Amino acid sequence: MTIKLYCFGESGNAYKAALALELSGLEWEPVFVDFFGGETRSPEFRALNPMGEVPVMVDGDITMTQSGVMQDYISSKSGKLGGRSAAERREILRWQFWDNHKMSSMAGVTRFLMNFLPEDKRPAEVIAFNQGRLKGAYKTLEAELSTRDWLVGDQLTIADISCCGYLFYPEPFGFDRAEWPAIDAWLTRISETPGWKHPYDLMPGSPADRA
Repeated sequence: MTIKLYCFGESGNAYKAALALELSGLEWEPVFVDFFGGETRSPEFRALNPMGEVPVMVDGDITMTQSGVMQDYISSKSGKLGGRSAAERREILRWQFWDNHKMSSMAGVTRFLMNFLPEDKRPAEVIAFNQGRLKGAYKTLEAELSTRDWLVGDQLTIADISCCGYLFYPEPFGFDRAEWPAIDAWLTRISETPGWKHPYDLMPGSPADRA
C-alpha cells in the first residue's frame, strides 16, 4: 500500500518526512496541501489533523502527525536510517528533540517572517532576535560535525535528516553555508546520498508557483 504524505514544498518539516520516505525506499506519494490558500484551516483538513499542520502521513489505517514521529515510523518500517543499537536510537531522539526546540522552530518562523509576509509587515526586531538564537544552534551543530561525518554513528540517520530539514532551502533566514564549513561539508554528504532530492523537487509547491 502506498503511503500518502500531505505536504507542500515550502514546509521544512514536511521535507523531513518526505526525504526520510524517499531515502527509505518505501512506496509513497505526496498529496499537495494548499497552505497559503488556507487549506490547513479548513474543516476537512482539521478532520485529518486537528492540529491544523502539515505534514500528515497516512499508511493504511494509520494516520500520523509531527515529522519526528513519521521519521521514527519510516525508519522502523523500512529498517533504514535508524541507529544500530538502543544507545544510538536514544542519541537520534536527542538530536531530533534538540532540532525541534533549538533550530527548526526558529528557522521555520524566521524564514516565514522574512520571505512569506509582505515586506512592510516583517518584524525586524523579532527577526534579529531569532537569528541570534539560530546562530547559537549553528555553533552547536558546527562543533559536533567538526569531529564526525554524521550526527549519530557512522551513517546517515533520521537525526541528520531532521537537522538538515531547513538548511537546503534557498530563501534567506540567517544561514550561510559558507560561514559554517563543517555543516557545509555535512550537507554536501547528505545531498550526495543516492536518492536525495531538493525539497522543491521532492514535494509539490514552491514560491515560483505562487509568483
